[in-house]
Amino acid sequence: MAPALLYPCLVCLAVLATTAASHSQCLDNPPDLTAGGDKAGVVVDDLAGLKAYVAGDVHSHRAIVLASDVFGFEAPFLRKIADKVGEAGYYVVVPDLFNGQPATNGTNRTEWLPAHSPVKAAQDAKPIFAALRRGQKSVVGVGGYCWGGKFAVEVAKTNEVEAVVISHPYAVTADDMKCELFFNLFECTLVGEELDLSSDFKFNCHSEVKNPIEILGGQNDTVTPPKLVYRIVHTLRQRNGIPYYAKIFPRVAHGFACRYIATDPFAVKTAEQALALMLDWFHKYLK
Repeated sequence: MAPALLYPCLVCLAVLATTAASHSQCLDNPPDLTAGGDKAGVVVDDLAGLKAYVAGDVHSHRAIVLASDVFGFEAPFLRKIADKVGEAGYYVVVPDLFNGQPATNGTNRTEWLPAHSPVKAAQDAKPIFAALRRGQKSVVGVGGYCWGGKFAVEVAKTNEVEAVVISHPYAVTADDMKCELFFNLFECTLVGEELDLSSDFKFNCHSEVKNPIEILGGQNDTVTPPKLVYRIVHTLRQRNGIPYYAKIFPRVAHGFACRYIATDPFAVKTAEQALALMLDWFHKYLK
């Protein structure tokens, strides 16, 4: 019995190891942080305890939190996206979810990622959403890119937001979209070869996405390949009452929405299309 119980844990460890080893596209084409250009927003030093880039209409009742990829909130293209979302009538917040420690081109991803968990970041970001509500933002959405996609999904499992959009997400799976019962192996005991189903034996339920979700993937994305997007959509299709939309953009890889090559017309057009789809989704569900 005991070896059988350990098997799921071994599988889980194998999946985590595979994930850590297979996301190299997360670091492809890093942003040029020295790039200039006009910016409509400003950096504030303390938004619920975090530094943040803010843009748009501060008096709007609709707010969007943009969660960055691993390169952080200073990326010029991400701030350009924030400005455009602000121009569409939203108050936009791009928080520094890494507290000044984003990944760089030389980052050891196997060390950096465990120290910067998007799941933990979603928990730590609760004061941001509380501050937005206090500021009379009656509807809030999250747009997440790569690492920020997993952050957005975790937030979508709470009551903090009304809708999310994830673009080329990292570490998002079909299991994020459904509730699953599981037991804590370390909180149960074995009596002989039988499980002790005492009052201390705990069943838990993985949280599931509760809000309308849009998923934008790339045909050549090796982090979240099309087949994974299809599995996520299949899972969402089994549920009732959760609006969803998914699109696979052709001929683009991970990072296409916020780390595109500015001199490549096709890449620029694809990023513009991704932004338009995100805005359409928020226009539909953030009233």
